[in-house]
Amino acid sequence: MEFEKKTMEVVMIHKYRLNGYNIVLDVHSGGVHVVDDLTYAMLNYITPPLEEQAPQSFYSDYFSDYSVEEIDECYEELYKLYHNGLLFSEDDYEQFSRQMVSSPIKAMCLHVAHDCNLRCNYCFASTGDFGHGRKLMTAETGKHAIDFLLEHSGDRHNLELDFFGGEPLMNFDVVKQVVEYARSKEKEYNKNFRFTITTNGMLLDDAKIDYINKEMSNVVLSLDGRKQVNDRMRPRVDGSGSYDKIVNRYRQLVGSRGDKDYYVRGTFTKYNLDFSKDVLHINDLGFDQLSVEPVVAKPEEDYALTEQDLPAIFNEYEHLAKEIINRKKKGSGINFFHFMIDLNQGPCAIKRLRGCGCGNEYVAVTPEGDIYPCHQFVGMEEWKMGNIDEGTLDLEKKDYFSKTTIYDKPECKNCWAKFYCSGGCNANNLQYAGSVFHPHELSCELEKKRLECAIMIKAALADQEDQND
Repeated sequence: MEFEKKTMEVVMIHKYRLNGYNIVLDVHSGGVHVVDDLTYAMLNYITPPLEEQAPQSFYSDYFSDYSVEEIDECYEELYKLYHNGLLFSEDDYEQFSRQMVSSPIKAMCLHVAHDCNLRCNYCFASTGDFGHGRKLMTAETGKHAIDFLLEHSGDRHNLELDFFGGEPLMNFDVVKQVVEYARSKEKEYNKNFRFTITTNGMLLDDAKIDYINKEMSNVVLSLDGRKQVNDRMRPRVDGSGSYDKIVNRYRQLVGSRGDKDYYVRGTFTKYNLDFSKDVLHINDLGFDQLSVEPVVAKPEEDYALTEQDLPAIFNEYEHLAKEIINRKKKGSGINFFHFMIDLNQGPCAIKRLRGCGCGNEYVAVTPEGDIYPCHQFVGMEEWKMGNIDEGTLDLEKKDYFSKTTIYDKPECKNCWAKFYCSGGCNANNLQYAGSVFHPHELSCELEKKRLECAIMIKAALADQEDQND
C-alpha cells in the first residue's frame, strides 16, 4: 500500500473500486479507464517509464495464477494507454500557472439586501446582515455597480450578475431598477447581461415569479429537503417553519419557467447525515436540478460536520449515486450539482488552475458599495478591495487572487482531485484553515468522495448504454 500511495503521488493516477467498477483516473490527461481485476492489480507494480514488454516477475511471481496470454494482453493495453498519453501522463499545466495575470471582471454578486426574513442557524452571513447591521441597497448604488462592471469587464461580451442577500426579494424594486438600467446599457457597450437571483422563497408571489422567469437566466431556490429537516435549520423570525410557505411557490416558478435554468439548493448538517433522503425528497417534489451541500462551520457548533462523520457521509454519497443511476435508467434523471462532471472536455485550463475567479474575475458588492473578493469574504474588513461609489479598486489584491492557483497551494499540487476542485473555496480555506493557500481538509475529503461517485456514475451509465446497444 505504501508503494501504491507513493506511485500515485508521483505519477498522478488515482484508482479505486466503487459499485462493482474498477476505475482508474489519469490525473493530468483526464483519462478515465474502467478496468478488469488483473489490470487493476497490475497497476500496483508499474511505474513510468514503461517498457514495451511486461516485467518477467509478472509471469513468475505476482500474477502466476493468470495465463501468459492474459498477462500479455493486459500489459499491452496499459502500454498503449501510456504511449498515447492517457496513463501516467506528464503535467502540462504547471508551466501555465506562472503565467497567470489579472483578468477583466466578468461576474458580480450584488448584495441588494443585508437583511433577511429567515433566521437560518448555519447562515454564514450572520442571519443576513453580515455582522454590520441590516440595510438595503439603493437604486443609485445598484446602478453604480453596473457602471463599475461595464468599466472593468474589458472586451468580455457576456456578464453575470447575481442578486444576493440576505434575501434580495426584500428589495425587489431595486432589483428591477438595476435590471432595467443594465439592459439600457447592453447595446451601447456591446454586452449581454445574464441575471441570477438567489431566494429563500418567502416573498414569492405571482408578479415576482413572472418577472423572475422573464428576466433571470438562472434562479437559485433555497430548500434543505424534508419538512422537518428544513424547518429545524431554516426558521422564520418568529421561529415557525418555512417549508409549507415556499414549496408550492417553487413548484409554480419552476413549472412556468420553460427551458431557463434553475436549481434548488440545500445544506445538510450533522442533524441529517441521511441527506440522500433530502435530495430524493426534493426530486420527488418535481425538481430535477438540485444541490444539497455540506455545511461548513466551526467544529464547536452542534450542527457542524467533523472528521468522525466522514464514513457516514461517504456511505450516503455512495447510496445517492446508486439511486441516481437507478432513476436515470428509469427515465427520471437528477442533475445533482456535485455529481455533474464533464469527462470529455472539462473546465478550461484557467478554471482548472484557479477555480471560481474570486477577487479577480468575480467580486461582491455590499449595500454600501464596498467591494469584496466574493460574497463569503463580505464583512472581513481587511479583504475589502474598494468602493464603487468612490471609484476605488485595490489592483494589488486583484492581482493577488489571480495568482492563487493549485500550484501555489502545497497540499493541492500533488492531489489527484486538483483539477476538479481547483484548490477549494478561498473563503473557506481562509476561515477554517487559516489561509487561502491551505485547503480546508474536511471539504477536501468530501470533494474527493463526490468526484469518485461522479466518475462512477458516468461509468455505470456508459456501461448501461453498451448493454442496450
